[in-house]
Parts: sequence; structure tokens; C-alpha cells
Amino acid sequence: MRGLGVFAEIVGVVRERPLRFLATALLSLVALLASASAQARAPHPSIPPPVVPEGFGVNIHFTDPQPGEMKKIAESGARWVRMDLHWDTTEREKGVYDFSAYDRLVQALDEHGLKALFILDYGHPLYDGGLAPRDEATRQAFARWATEAARRYAKKGYLWEVWNEPNQKMFWRPKPNAKDYAALALAVARAFREAGLDEALIGPATSRIDLGFLKTCFKAGLLEHWAAISVHPYRMWLPPETAGVSYDRLRALLRRQGADGDFPILSSEWGYSSVQFGLDAELQGKFLARMWLFNLASGVPLSIWYDWKNDGSDPKNNEHNFGIVGTDLNPKPAFHAAKTLTEALAGHRFERRLRVGDAKNYVLEFSREGKPRWAAWRSSPKPATVILPGLTGRFHSVSHDGKVVKLLTAGPKGLQLRLGDAPQYLQALP
Repeated sequence: MRGLGVFAEIVGVVRERPLRFLATALLSLVALLASASAQARAPHPSIPPPVVPEGFGVNIHFTDPQPGEMKKIAESGARWVRMDLHWDTTEREKGVYDFSAYDRLVQALDEHGLKALFILDYGHPLYDGGLAPRDEATRQAFARWATEAARRYAKKGYLWEVWNEPNQKMFWRPKPNAKDYAALALAVARAFREAGLDEALIGPATSRIDLGFLKTCFKAGLLEHWAAISVHPYRMWLPPETAGVSYDRLRALLRRQGADGDFPILSSEWGYSSVQFGLDAELQGKFLARMWLFNLASGVPLSIWYDWKNDGSDPKNNEHNFGIVGTDLNPKPAFHAAKTLTEALAGHRFERRLRVGDAKNYVLEFSREGKPRWAAWRSSPKPATVILPGLTGRFHSVSHDGKVVKLLTAGPKGLQLRLGDAPQYLQALP
């Protein structure tokens, strides 16, 4: 009965003050439409499309590459590098900026057709004693510096990520504080807007998919300013496909915050060491290919693999062995997996996942100019045989490392395929 009472009250207001009611209703409608438009806006041009290899990249830790290093990154099929843009090394005096080291890096990127995802970080000893920004003066100083950096490299299609893993004590000192982070990210966004920069801001680059931290960012209004949400879905020893549940939870949170269901989610850092938790170099290579492919199938258009190059030479040190090449740039199996994937599916857009057999079977269909190709594997080490119905004729199959090439012929029920824990790439022959 309470609903009828409310309805009667509304009718009474309309009768007594029709003009006021109409004005209020119109204003509410305008606000609602503006909010819907903001949340359902088109993706920023810097967000890559789901086309191989437009959204694949690697983390680096240098501004001056070794001879031939940038060429080798490009040969792997990567199109992005993610690199820290350090506040303290580029503003050695207050208000005086020196980006010369990054100028050299950007020149090297340009020469090889690569783009940068620059991480705007960390604390500065000239402000707040080097701790993460906690007061408004430090936030404004950081925002001015970030704006100068973005202005210098504007219109290159770069991505600008505010901080790295601020939900970790190692990176947001003295301890994580989501409200302080959100205040910093908002200061940067407003500075970009005031400077007229149409650059793609992203964040918060959380370690794992930290829904509590993300919720605080969303409630602060950052979805209005960010071009995408960036997260680091590390799985330890778990296969890449286990990230699906976490992506679903994040999208549910985005919807509860009023965001469009297609608001971009980026995997801006995620990798596997080749010596941790029972992994080896071969499995690392399989996981790289599966992670890049799974992210595309999950609507994640950018996947940055951590790391490009081993950080050390200790064969037993986990942190030393995340690279897809060694410290001497010699390729590991993961390099060959990246190169094979990007060559086999170059220029092809992800279209759909075919449901064949059980949920552990992944058969992804890509297309280019109406011509399909497929990537197929299992998320389990136990192989299985499936039939892809509707496929006729002969097919060219390449293993994930490019070492095995087969000719397959479809039968009367379709193409019979043996799936293992590494992707294989299929192309129909004329």
C-alpha cells in the first residue's frame, strides 16, 4: 500500500506545482542521459581493437636498449612496451623537468613501430619525503609533472597509467590507502583536462583484481576520467583461464557502479616465472600464448606480459626468470610462442569462442576479410579429441612454438582435432 501512497503524493505535486515538477523532471532526464552517455562512451582511440597483435606487449626496465633489442621485441610480435616513467628521475629540481632519457626510448619505439604504456610513478624525495602523495600540494606537483610528460609525447596513441600496484606496501608507502590513491588519480585527470590533453588515462594497476580497492576508485568518480581499468591478474601457478571468474566479478562491480558492460578492462601486467611453482620454460611459453588468447576471448583488449627480459642470471631465482628472452637476449620458448601466435593470426580479429565438448576446451575463431582462422587448446594437461562441426576440406595446423606443421582433412562430421595444453593454429586451405 505504501507504493499507492507515494503515487498519490506525486500526483498531488503535479497538480499543485506543474511547472516546477516539469522543470525538475527535465533536469533529471538531462542528467540521466548525460550520465548514460558518459558511462557508455566509445573506447578511446588508444585502446587497441581485439585484433592480433595490436593489444600484445611486454614490460621493460630500461630507457636505453641493448643493440638490436627493440628490433627483437618487434620480432616477437609485441606492439606495446610498458615502462615506468619515474617522477624522481625526471624532475630533479622542483618544477624543472628533464625527459631526455625517455626521449631516447620513444625514438627507439618509433623506429620499430612500438607504442608505450607509461606508468606515472613513484614517490619523490622533494615531496612528502619520498612517500606516496598524501597532501594536496604533493598531488598537484605530481599532476603538473604528469601533464608535462603526457604533453611531450601526446598524439602517439600512448596509454598513461597512474601508478603501479598502489594496493601494495612495496609501491605505495608507508601503506596502501585507496582514498589517497583516488585523490591523486583525480588530480592527474583534472590536470590533463585543464591542459586540453586528449590522452588515455588508465588505472589503478592493482596487484591481482582487488575489488575493494577498485570500488573505492569507482566511488571517487574515476570511471568518468579513465579510458580503461587496468589490473594485474597474476595466478601464481594456476593456468591463465582461471582469471575468468575474477574478470566476471570485476564486470559485475562495474555494472553496480553504473558503468557500461563493455567498459575496457586491461591486463597491464601478468606473467609467469619459468622456475616457480613447478613451471619450466616450456610451460611458461604455453601459458604466454594461452594468456594472450584467453584475454582476447574474455574481452580484454590489451595484455602486457611480464617480463620482456630476465632480470638476472640465477636459474633458481623466481624474479630473475620472468622474461621471454635471457639477459643476453637469447630467446626462451616463450619468445617463440609469442612469435608463432602473432604470425599465425596477424591481422585477424577475435570473433567468438566455439563451444565444443567440455568447458576446458578452447576453440577461438578469428577472421580477416571474411576468412577465418582458429586457435585451439585445452586448459588441462589431459588431452582430448573433439570434432569441429561444419568445417570441410583441408587445414594447415601449426603448433604453438612453430615446430610442428600438419595437414588435416575434415571428415563427414567435421574436422577432428586432438587438443593439448598448448595452442595450435588452424588455417583452411583452398
